[in-house]
Amino acid sequence: MDLRAVRGDITQADVDVIVNAANPGLLGGGGVDGAIHAAGGPEILAECRTIVARLPGGRLPRGQAVATTAGRLPARWVVHTAGPIWSATRDLSPVLRSCYSESLRVADGLGARTVAFPAISAGVYGWPLEDAARQAVAGVRAASVEHVREVRFVLFSDEALAAFEAALSD
Repeated sequence: MDLRAVRGDITQADVDVIVNAANPGLLGGGGVDGAIHAAGGPEILAECRTIVARLPGGRLPRGQAVATTAGRLPARWVVHTAGPIWSATRDLSPVLRSCYSESLRVADGLGARTVAFPAISAGVYGWPLEDAARQAVAGVRAASVEHVREVRFVLFSDEALAAFEAALSD
């Protein structure tokens, strides 16, 4: 599997799957989640509502992933994953790594060959950027996939790009 980091707008990524850093309710929000819902259109939200209705407590467990249509996005599907909120007192690194490996498992099950990830939990969830990048790369490298051949970390800032490039070179 080819892994690389690029600077850009994930909603414009020409891939089979765009991964959404969603909240557990799956009904849109700010940051990457809001941008994906806005660019993808109402079809994504409609499918999310159907999925939420089937989830225990109406919430996606953190570290898990589900797929929907990509609506008007260039991708075929959106895989939604709920990242952990960073904690200085609890090690939630396995949950963050699971976001990446579970998203790849779901994407692979769809037959996707190319996947674009944002920096999950590194925005409003407060995960320190350098560690978020290390956990992302570790989670992707730990995934067992059959179809996925390329993973792109599509990052919105030069700082995030530098952190992911450093993690990829380790």
